[in-house]
Amino acid sequence: MATRRSAEKRARQSEERRLRNAALRSSVKTEMKGILTAVGKKDKEGAVKALSGTVPSIAKAAAKGAFHKKTASRRISRLTKKVNALQ
Repeated sequence: MATRRSAEKRARQSEERRLRNAALRSSVKTEMKGILTAVGKKDKEGAVKALSGTVPSIAKAAAKGAFHKKTASRRISRLTKKVNALQ
């Protein structure tokens, strides 16, 4: 356990960031699942609509540090390829 004031503050900040990042990652995963289910059902229109909402949220999560920049790019690319395969 932290004993110095600066260490206690750092521990508080780290915990807040951990919870914020976990919430961001969870919401992105949920949105990705929506795309994958639409692709599985061959619902082209639904998949395109879900993709247009998910791509900015993945990019935003990467900008905030919840994902690495290249991880976000890879996920966007793979989802886009799956949606484009329907067309």
